[in-house]
Amino acid sequence: MRQPGRPATRVEEIVRRLADAIERGLLAPGERLASIRSAAVNHGVSKNTMAEAYDRLVASGHLEARRGAGYFASAAIRPARARVPPHLAEAIDTVSLLRGQLEARHEVRPGDGRPPPSWMEGSELAAQFAGGKWRPGGSVEHGYGSSWGFLPLRERIALSLVERGISCSPEQVLMTFGANHAFDIVIRHLTEAGDTVLVDDPGYYPLFGKLRLARVRALGVRRLPNGPDPDDLEAKLAEFRPKAFFTQSLAHNPTGGTLSPAVAHRVVLAAERHGATIVECDPFADILPATSPRLAALDGLRRVIYVGTFSKTLSASLRVGYVAAEPSVIGALNDLKMLMVVSTSGFAERFVAHLIQGGHYLRHLRRLRARIDKGTDTAVANLAAAGWPVGVPPGGGLYLWVPLPEGLDEAQLCHHASAQGIFLAPGSVFRPGQADAGHPAMMRVNVAYANDPRFLSFLRHSLDARETGASALSR
Repeated sequence: MRQPGRPATRVEEIVRRLADAIERGLLAPGERLASIRSAAVNHGVSKNTMAEAYDRLVASGHLEARRGAGYFASAAIRPARARVPPHLAEAIDTVSLLRGQLEARHEVRPGDGRPPPSWMEGSELAAQFAGGKWRPGGSVEHGYGSSWGFLPLRERIALSLVERGISCSPEQVLMTFGANHAFDIVIRHLTEAGDTVLVDDPGYYPLFGKLRLARVRALGVRRLPNGPDPDDLEAKLAEFRPKAFFTQSLAHNPTGGTLSPAVAHRVVLAAERHGATIVECDPFADILPATSPRLAALDGLRRVIYVGTFSKTLSASLRVGYVAAEPSVIGALNDLKMLMVVSTSGFAERFVAHLIQGGHYLRHLRRLRARIDKGTDTAVANLAAAGWPVGVPPGGGLYLWVPLPEGLDEAQLCHHASAQGIFLAPGSVFRPGQADAGHPAMMRVNVAYANDPRFLSFLRHSLDARETGASALSR
């Protein structure tokens, strides 16, 4: 072993380099290494030096020497893995459902959170891409562009917010890479490690991972069909004095519920009494009535930070979202954005502005609303026929919150579905405390995928399995 402070010898350098390559899996188990003569030339050392290095690697178990054949990377040495801090490991585990969506290994995807590509193909979006129809208007900035984002798009967003009853100017709108990027910035602005925030329970699972990553404790506020439970919210605001409450008011993910005016007033008043900031996410805003009750409209962006995105209604691939807040807060968020990503994509933002200004986005939204309405009605009927009754959600959007029939295990059901190429979204993932007991077994179903015959057949077979044994689930 080399003594501290003494320079490494050539033998030690070669041993360290090859051992590292084997431990990282760069040399596969059983892979033959260069001969002593060739390796000596490659490393610029004598054959004796190279032979000694190989001998040390054999002694440490990194290499196997086979008489007459040479030296081979050992199968006994596993690739080295960096220790993952607990908070990071927990955050990564939380987004396992997101990984399943992005990797797209399953053919049937009722657990997916996004509209399917088939609902976007043939749309205004695809038509504008096809044949190079779209051209950026005016001179294109090939540098970073403004950290605030493309001004004409911010002006359009501010106008849409005013139509929703939210008093807002373009100077209060900051463009982001989707809602998830907006959450990242807001979390950094509002919280420090060790702080407490409140979230919907059930609620948006990637947010829970982001909070764990920031070492912020997330406590759930019980979610009812008409919004957060005001009594539960009031009690937790008083007991834990959280920095913020993160919530989705309309077309809630995963329950499909929507906020009532009476609950909205109570939520805003409770936050004001206890000095908490509300972070309201509104991803389906563009397909919902402008008059729907929004916390940001009641509050006037005084205590509410409003997050929007085009991911659910236009394209997740564009990665265009925004955050709106009162002037001092939005200025601080812009400073953080510059430190994190400098600026967002001017090309993507110009394209979205082009779709809006040309009326293309509006036509796309009309078709999307019709597809969601028809998909929801058909899904509810088909699920009932399969023995899985669920009500029509009052808030619109993509999601049904489906209770599992008694006697079916949530984790087992998802495991068997995955083995058959069916991607499910188990209800436990949407709980801020997944280990908590007492919650009914549920799953989130995307209406766009709910009518796939393979999914419906699987649901019918799962009920049969409850009577005839678990083996029926694997059919």
